[in-house]
Amino acid sequence: MRSIWKGAITFGLVNVPVKVYSATEDHDISLHQVHDADGGRIRYQRVCEIDGAVVEYAHIDKAYDDGERTVIITSDDIASLPAEKSREIDVVEFVPSEQIDPIRFDKSYYLEPDSKSSKAYALLRRTLEETERVAIVHFALRQKTRLAALRVAGDVLLLQTLLWDDEVREAKFPSLDDHPTVSRKELDMSAKLVESYSTDFEPGKFSDDYQLQLRELIDAKLAKGDSVDTEETFGESADDGDGDADGSGGEVLDLMEALRQSVEKSRGARGAETKTPARTKKSAS
Repeated sequence: MRSIWKGAITFGLVNVPVKVYSATEDHDISLHQVHDADGGRIRYQRVCEIDGAVVEYAHIDKAYDDGERTVIITSDDIASLPAEKSREIDVVEFVPSEQIDPIRFDKSYYLEPDSKSSKAYALLRRTLEETERVAIVHFALRQKTRLAALRVAGDVLLLQTLLWDDEVREAKFPSLDDHPTVSRKELDMSAKLVESYSTDFEPGKFSDDYQLQLRELIDAKLAKGDSVDTEETFGESADDGDGDADGSGGEVLDLMEALRQSVEKSRGARGAETKTPARTKKSAS
């Protein structure tokens, strides 16, 4: 991995030099646009509205328009901002992890000690572990001031940027004003359904079916040519399924019956899994 940023965590008088690495990566298949008539590649160009010239990215600045006037913001202007110059990740407080709603999490980054001595890094990591706290930090990265949660993930410090308070929308739906009555029997049956699905989370057993099927389609087209239909490639029609997603056109069950059948179906599936050896996950390649 290659670091994307260097700085230092500061809390009190303690300074912890670190390198920042992206903790996640995108494996989606890259597709480009073509003309449907002849397959010609569609490309986008940056054209100046005044002289019609195609402009290289190096000669493009940013601008802000308030409706009447426009100001040009150059890269030098941005670099001169005090927040942009700062290379510090300032700890502003330590909070219990359960107080951070997961809806606020944005991007995740690994922090590596960037010093001949990693003692300060180890000290901060151990302190977070033993106090069972998360550090709320403030720093600038990629032309934006960030708020983030600094926590321990195994042997490494993990930085998770947080959405600002005004970036999290409030759930306002008319249906939330309804207060339907839920019976004790319905709750008990629902709890049984939860129990029948209960297990330990193993992210490795899940896969991106869309990307796997897209890769399969691409491989089929490369091998056979462009005219490959869905049924031939995937073994079923694109319209096949268990019915409408909204339940229209099918039998309408009351809530208790739906819960009861769901529990039985889950138990049956679990029983079949114990009798059948696990299948090897299909490779995307």
